[in-house]
Amino acid sequence: MQNSSGDRMSPNSSFSTNSSLDLHFSSMNTSLPLYMYCLISKPSSYIYRAFSITAIFLVLPICILILQHGLQEWRKKGSTFMEVLSHSDCFTYNIVIMDLFAVLACVFNYCGITMKYLNMLSWGFFLYSFYFFGLMFFHMLTCVEHYMAAVHPITYLSLRRERWVRIRNISIGCVWLLCFALSGFTVIDDMIITILNFCLLTLSVIVSSFCSLSVLRVLIHPGPREESRNRDRVDQSKKRAFYTIVTILGIVVLTFVWDLNWSVVYITGGLNGCMLMSWGVWLSLPSNLLLPLLFLYRKGKVVCSKNNMQ
Repeated sequence: MQNSSGDRMSPNSSFSTNSSLDLHFSSMNTSLPLYMYCLISKPSSYIYRAFSITAIFLVLPICILILQHGLQEWRKKGSTFMEVLSHSDCFTYNIVIMDLFAVLACVFNYCGITMKYLNMLSWGFFLYSFYFFGLMFFHMLTCVEHYMAAVHPITYLSLRRERWVRIRNISIGCVWLLCFALSGFTVIDDMIITILNFCLLTLSVIVSSFCSLSVLRVLIHPGPREESRNRDRVDQSKKRAFYTIVTILGIVVLTFVWDLNWSVVYITGGLNGCMLMSWGVWLSLPSNLLLPLLFLYRKGKVVCSKNNMQ
């Protein structure tokens, strides 16, 4: 956005500039994007600091634990590790790497607010946008994977062949490329990133809703083959898939509602935009922790899961 003189503020400038501290985000002539203004204004800056510290100390240990487990499995299985790795676990490992981007973004944001350095805040927002896009894409892939396992089990079993593993890896590569491309829009205009967030959340809600309703329909009306086989074991696997998809759907819907409210406030120039944005960022913590914690539970790395397995 442009100021009255038509110049954009340099990202290397300091908070010591009085005009930066006196900016009001409801003005269309402000030289700072809204997210930058919210990071430096009070009291929202204190909320962002608290969130950054909480996210670092909650997410980072879980990421380290999962990556350590993956490294141990890779040493045991060698070159066949990627081939025998389930699709769901593969998506979780990628989400964990995305979580590391979010942790790094929190470090940049905290240091940028404390040191009063706008360029560091810009990098923090870029990394966090990269994480957000990747998380939504991998959540959708996870929902589709559970949908295939529950609704189309025969086709799902064929996905474990080498050909389909290659397709899975190509899909993951495309997600990473899309994240880099979409995050590049953050340096162009903050309105574009708002529209992209809203569109991606809408797509996530549609995909998650379709997958959850499809799995629920199969649970209510099982096929004749399932009735003649081990019904309980099949139903339990489908219930786990349904619960996972519904949990993802709940988090996505919650984030979608918050993003919708914030977008309306931002577009209309409301006075509560910064506080809504700063409190809403806490909604990303469940998204950070959901699939990694489920992964640890499946692998018996959580105390309660160890007791259940015994």
